[in-house]
Amino acid sequence: MSAAPSVVGVLGGGRMGAGIAHAFLLAGSRVHVVERDVATADAAVARVRADLDRSAARGRRVPDADALTVGVDPAAFADAALVVEAVPEDRARKEEALTRIEAVAADDAVVASNTSSISIDALAAGLRSPERFLGLHFFNPVPASALVEIVRGTRTAGATVARATRWVEAIGKTAVVVRDAPGFASSRLGVALGLEAIRMLEEGVASAEDIDRAVELGYRHPVGPLRTTDLVGLDVRLGIAEELERSLGPRFAPPALLRRLVDEGRLGRKTGRGFYEWSE
Repeated sequence: MSAAPSVVGVLGGGRMGAGIAHAFLLAGSRVHVVERDVATADAAVARVRADLDRSAARGRRVPDADALTVGVDPAAFADAALVVEAVPEDRARKEEALTRIEAVAADDAVVASNTSSISIDALAAGLRSPERFLGLHFFNPVPASALVEIVRGTRTAGATVARATRWVEAIGKTAVVVRDAPGFASSRLGVALGLEAIRMLEEGVASAEDIDRAVELGYRHPVGPLRTTDLVGLDVRLGIAEELERSLGPRFAPPALLRRLVDEGRLGRKTGRGFYEWSE
């Protein structure tokens, strides 16, 4: 089995960033997580520690406490072989995050964006070394997901893709490599199914539970499209749909129901309510 990078940096310690950190910690990497301030850094520590505690409860061997550092200074990334940007799905924020990473990362480090829909070529346009940049699209929740989508930009070097593929294998996940295209492969397919399920619910075709049950039992999906939307976040799915609508046209136009629920703050599991009611 391939070896994980000895040191990994993660910019952003939210749900996705914490999950990425957890995956590499279990594979034996030292991980530096950088957040925007002390309060969010403290929250990131709690998320990663909670994931590690759950792994330990399942019998997994977890790393010593000093394998994880969390702070606010990107200079911590100087010794990382891989640095992953995991800030929210907003192009301007990701561009700013990647500029901060490139300013401190080693010349031979791979720089990656955990984007689910934003063009890798567009993000690479502002970088000095686009040949070492690619997309590493992890899935939520990271600990339970078996897939990482590697997105190769026009200027991404083959050696960069090869290194990333080995590292994905080293954390026990399967890599699929796709070219930079709107929605890549997974988001484009997943959003198409999710939006149609929302339209069906909006039209009263069936309940959320029965729509999901039809997909789970009829097509052997482990989780139905409406519950998946709750897990991903309705706001995240809305943002991806809007990006795809701009690129691919009205077939990805978000349903009015999705916009209304987001406006009401019903974002899914993270707020306790979306298409389903969630409780801790």
